[in-house]
Amino acid sequence: MVAAIFYHKADSAYDDLPDRYYHFPKQYLSRVEQVIGQPIVYYGPLGGQAGRFYWATAIVTGVRQDRLRPDHYYADLEQYIDFDRLVGYQENGGFERKLILPDGRVSGGRAVQAVRVISVEEFDAILNAGMSEQSPWPERYDEVVLGNEFDHPPQEPLERPFIEQLVNRRFRDVKFRQHVRIAYDRRCAFTGLRLINGKGRPEVEAAHIMPVEKDGPDSVQNGIALSGTVHWMFDRGLLSMNDDFTILKSRHLNHDVSHLLRPDMKAIVPDNPRLRPHPYYLDWHRTNCFKAA
Repeated sequence: MVAAIFYHKADSAYDDLPDRYYHFPKQYLSRVEQVIGQPIVYYGPLGGQAGRFYWATAIVTGVRQDRLRPDHYYADLEQYIDFDRLVGYQENGGFERKLILPDGRVSGGRAVQAVRVISVEEFDAILNAGMSEQSPWPERYDEVVLGNEFDHPPQEPLERPFIEQLVNRRFRDVKFRQHVRIAYDRRCAFTGLRLINGKGRPEVEAAHIMPVEKDGPDSVQNGIALSGTVHWMFDRGLLSMNDDFTILKSRHLNHDVSHLLRPDMKAIVPDNPRLRPHPYYLDWHRTNCFKAA
């Protein structure tokens, strides 16, 4: 069993939607085919930050040829999830044995490869570094999911507990909520309110733009922080959002809810573009959920 590293750069010419598919040239086809059904880690530069990082993981479900560019292919992905933090590729002496040489230098030949096959042990080390932070505002039931589970496994431990957790719906819900709340600084994007209860827990909820039951991923770019009432209206298509983050109101609303929303009707979104709602998911919501007329 092996895993892989997928290099991604936001402004590249490749047709990537990282939480759904990865676009690559034919020279990497045999490597990608090795990891069908196996996990990958995304790696690369991120805008505004020096260096290169590991920042998310997913599972490759299949490979298909690009119909417009026959010398290119797509790797389809599922179970995408962002890391809790950006992991520097040289942390602790490096995670990839063939990338970081024994003397600490980076292998130039290895570094330029957009797809790199790695061992399970290397993958596990990266995953442990990226996914071990608990939410700073845990819910009461979060402790059951996260707790010290990885430090104190059950009597019959899973062979690879982190891999098993990645496909666990409850674990993914906890992580998605954690990541969205942090990205939005616990503030509702539509109302601007930042309500905190007596124990420091935020009132704001993490909403999927494309719901999980419609194959929406647990990525921050498919998420938005909303207060409970606004979340309810968003899920039912009574509110939506344009690509420029203008809030849209449905004509099906029984009451004027303008007093609940930001006066300028502009949603508050993260400063970092890679954390903002992706146009793909906003378009899906407007097309499939929003009651415009």
